[in-house]
Amino acid sequence: QVQLVESGGGLVQPGGSLRLSCAASGIILRIKTVNWYRQTPGKERELVATITTGGVTNYADPAKGRFTISRDNVGVYLQMASLKPEDTAVYYCNVRTAYEDLWGQGTQVTVSS
Repeated sequence: QVQLVESGGGLVQPGGSLRLSCAASGIILRIKTVNWYRQTPGKERELVATITTGGVTNYADPAKGRFTISRDNVGVYLQMASLKPEDTAVYYCNVRTAYEDLWGQGTQVTVSS
């Protein structure tokens, strides 16, 4: 089965930036959307940003104006700017196909001074 691998998380100060990457270990067919989610302890996983195969993007309100989702032939990315402590979470890459949902293992983002 194809695996998704996220990278780019880490510790950053408030106001800083990070770029998350998501790469697949193989070919994925019939992709509908690629999404970034995040989750904090005790809370449900929440959708952060979406990009369709046509390149249409959509963002949750907390991400609007600060985060940018993009893709190329190698992977999918989440550029995060003006980070806030409340952005601290494990960020997950999700690929939704016509057949299944694929998830990465997550990458920790911590925003703290």
